[in-house]
Amino acid sequence: MKTSFTRRKLMGAVVSASIIAASAASAQDTFKVGSINPYSGPLALYGGEVTRGYELAADAVNAAGGILGKPVEIVRGNATNPQEGIAAVEQLATRDNVEVFIGTYLSAVAGAASETALNYNKLYWDTNALASVLTERGLPNFVRSGPYAATFAQVSVELIVEKIANELGKAPADLTVWIEHEDSVYGSSIAEYQKESLEAAGVQVVGVGEHSFRAIDLTDSVLRAKDTNPDVWLNTGYVPDGNLLLRTAADQRFVPPVIVFVGTGDTAETLEAMGAEGVEQLLVVSYPRPEISDEFGPGSDAYLAAYRAKYGEDPIAPQSMSAFVGFKMMAEAINRAGSADSAAVAGVLSSFDDPVRTYETGFGALFDENKQNVRAFPTVIQWQDGKQVTVFPEDAAGGAMMRIGG
Repeated sequence: MKTSFTRRKLMGAVVSASIIAASAASAQDTFKVGSINPYSGPLALYGGEVTRGYELAADAVNAAGGILGKPVEIVRGNATNPQEGIAAVEQLATRDNVEVFIGTYLSAVAGAASETALNYNKLYWDTNALASVLTERGLPNFVRSGPYAATFAQVSVELIVEKIANELGKAPADLTVWIEHEDSVYGSSIAEYQKESLEAAGVQVVGVGEHSFRAIDLTDSVLRAKDTNPDVWLNTGYVPDGNLLLRTAADQRFVPPVIVFVGTGDTAETLEAMGAEGVEQLLVVSYPRPEISDEFGPGSDAYLAAYRAKYGEDPIAPQSMSAFVGFKMMAEAINRAGSADSAAVAGVLSSFDDPVRTYETGFGALFDENKQNVRAFPTVIQWQDGKQVTVFPEDAAGGAMMRIGG
């Protein structure tokens, strides 16, 4: 009896604490958004850059009246791996009483964090994670406003088949490609789609290699690709492994006619690591940059001006503008729903029907049955004389010319 009584007391305390926490959350003066990103470790620069996009969006949303009539407050949750993602969500949900979650630079973190957010019946709105499985799970609280693995892979394949083959003077059937990727769900899902789509287009995939983005030596990866003498070396990864691959290729005198990176390679960090000559002609499939034409991305010029005014420098990486657009979409969805409840927000997604070229990134908004925005696509830049020049698609590029293979 004593044990049963003690348990009843403990359960009563838990219920009371939950009621108090819920009351505190509803009574708080701000609408708290938990940002789940890496804020330490080798990817901290990019987790911070994504969050700068959220901060700029919060400024714009607050100027328009906030979310559900409250000013937005962003609360950071540091997560460099899935376990930290779980802990960050638990802490922000219980200690900080955040209303919703948004993220993230890392797909593996997004997967674990969003499942944990579901335990607290919290919306998890993703702007930057790419793994296809994130929406394919059908998680009731998970929405993705940005592009994903299939669209990144699709654009990389279109670039190779429609543009690179022509520039090299070859038919797609005569083109050879080595696919390299980092080995998490992010890189693997993109590489799988690339291989299937390239082969369907008749392109010869001469090999597929994988590696850890934390690797300190990628000589074997480079030598395996070099042995096949490909026309195109196609790599998907993060900044640390991307830079290491480029350095190792230079050391091994591996100079394929065309190098295409997906998701990385278009930042000042890569330029500093390799120098202008080391990145010259490198093509990168990545998030749209603020320098795209304003016709392609209406408001992109204003976004760039706002970024410079707030942070005193140009964007560190293009992920921030996609984060900015995604945050604004989330705020609009919650305001349309009149609630931050996951089911309520999911219920209004069908009301979005914005054509491509609507937002600063060039995105549109149309969500499928898995709550994936199917009108969000990456663009392609090329390093030319130490500068990133958008070259694909042509209406984003403003007529920039591509130089490859010479």
